[in-house]
Amino acid sequence: MSATVFDSDAPLDERRIIIRRYGGNVEMLELPWGLQPKEPGGRPFAVVRAEDRSFPSHRCLVPASEFRHRSQGKNYSFRLVSGDWFYFAGIWRPATHDWPEAYAILTIQANDDIAPYHDRQMVVLRRDERSAWLDMTHPEHEVLRPLPGASFAISRLRQGHRQAEFAI
Repeated sequence: MSATVFDSDAPLDERRIIIRRYGGNVEMLELPWGLQPKEPGGRPFAVVRAEDRSFPSHRCLVPASEFRHRSQGKNYSFRLVSGDWFYFAGIWRPATHDWPEAYAILTIQANDDIAPYHDRQMVVLRRDERSAWLDMTHPEHEVLRPLPGASFAISRLRQGHRQAEFAI
C-alpha cells in the first residue's frame, strides 16, 4: 500500500496509486491525476465538486499520509491528529482515444481546521470509511462530508530552510 504525501500543487499528470472496484474485484493501480475536459480546448481538471452530485460508478480511493496546500504564499501540511493515514474520495474515468485512464479527487466545504486556509477541501475518509465509498454501502451525503473540527494537525512548512543551513 502506498500512503504518501499528497501535494495539491502537484502537476496534473502526476501518477499515484488508486484503489478501485473493477470487474467485481478491488485493485490497486497507478493512474495520472487529471480528467479530460468536456469541451474541446478546455483545461483538464483534478478536483470535482461533490455537492449536489451523484457518483454511482467509477469510484476510487487515493491513499495519503498527509496533504500539503499553499495558502497566502505559505505552505502547510495537514495530517490526521491520530497520525493514521487516510484516503481521498475520488472518481476515475476510462481511457479515450486522446486521454489516458485517469482520476480526480472530490471536494467539499472545508471543515473548521482547514477553513482558515481554504474554503474547500478534498474529501478525506478515514480507513474505516473506505468501504462505504467504494461499495456504496451508505448514502453519499453521509460519506462525502467534512471531518469534525480538531481532526487535523496543521503545520507550516519552512521551505529553503535546509539549503540556508549549508550556505557559506
